[in-house]
Amino acid sequence: MKKRVALVLGSGGARGYAHIGVIEEIERRGYDIACIAGCSMGAVVGGIYAAGKLDEYRRWIESLDYLDVLRLVDVSFRLGAIRGEKVFGQIRKIVGEINIEDLRIPYTAVATDLTNQQEIWFQEGCLHQAMRASAAIPSLFTPVMQGNRMLVDGGILNPLPIVPVVSSHCDLIIAVNLNATNQKQYQLPVIQRPPAFKSRFNSLLSSMGSRLPFRRKQAEELLRLEQQTLASEAARVGNPWLDGPEPQDRQAAAAPQGDGAPKSATGSFIIDNVGPASLLDLINQSFEVMQTSLAQYKIAGYPPDILINVPKRVCRFFEFYKAPELIALGREIASDTLDRYEEEGR
Repeated sequence: MKKRVALVLGSGGARGYAHIGVIEEIERRGYDIACIAGCSMGAVVGGIYAAGKLDEYRRWIESLDYLDVLRLVDVSFRLGAIRGEKVFGQIRKIVGEINIEDLRIPYTAVATDLTNQQEIWFQEGCLHQAMRASAAIPSLFTPVMQGNRMLVDGGILNPLPIVPVVSSHCDLIIAVNLNATNQKQYQLPVIQRPPAFKSRFNSLLSSMGSRLPFRRKQAEELLRLEQQTLASEAARVGNPWLDGPEPQDRQAAAAPQGDGAPKSATGSFIIDNVGPASLLDLINQSFEVMQTSLAQYKIAGYPPDILINVPKRVCRFFEFYKAPELIALGREIASDTLDRYEEEGR
């Protein structure tokens, strides 16, 4: 008989794609996911899974490259860098209009009500609104207004919502923590992108026209960085949508080179070689520090039967173009963790 699993999917921005690999590995081993609670990207992935649309969602996110992600950025000048209408509009197309109570398994999305300073559980009503509210990452996505409540990312108060599944009467509680700090053996795999990317990029450059030489130059630089990153993961720049170095890598890249002046990996002179690359980066790094601490309290208060730890260092909060790599990493870590659990149970 299959063991019934209550699955808890934590918050962590783009690292939430690892949840997909975790779900695939759990199902591959014959466990039955009987209920889900999620926060932020955990709520998004969990909601899409509960709606039976995870395969379709995976195909979409795995097809996204740098440019596709940038096209999904609908810039906002109010309470968040991105409105999120393009991203969540596509999710709505995939999932359709469905209420939480009509999902095939019980589901809880956790958000934070800033107005009343409390945690909110969505266990009924519109699934799309629940996911959007739970994933309203401060500084990145604009908040969701619901009556007199301003709803934002549930990770502010509960980045790993174990409590909603405690009464589920499942055989196991499996929690996926995306803010682990002690998993040094895991690295983000390098996955080659299809060569068609270059030809599509060249078509885009041609469409810009010769009247915009500065845009062409920027686009050519972006393509060069894409090629460098895929070849060796050595090109690291301070653009929030591109790779950012680990602190030790950033320091190495900034070491004096010949003339004594620090240079970046692309050869350009840099002024500062430590710390966040932008205000958005600063805010999200601060948010992640808070989530890491809160997650430890949640785990200590309600220890799950199985804890799957995804290291937060593998990618930055907003690197949403790394879906294939993160899915593969989630599957690898889940496989190792479940191997240990099953060996101990023999």
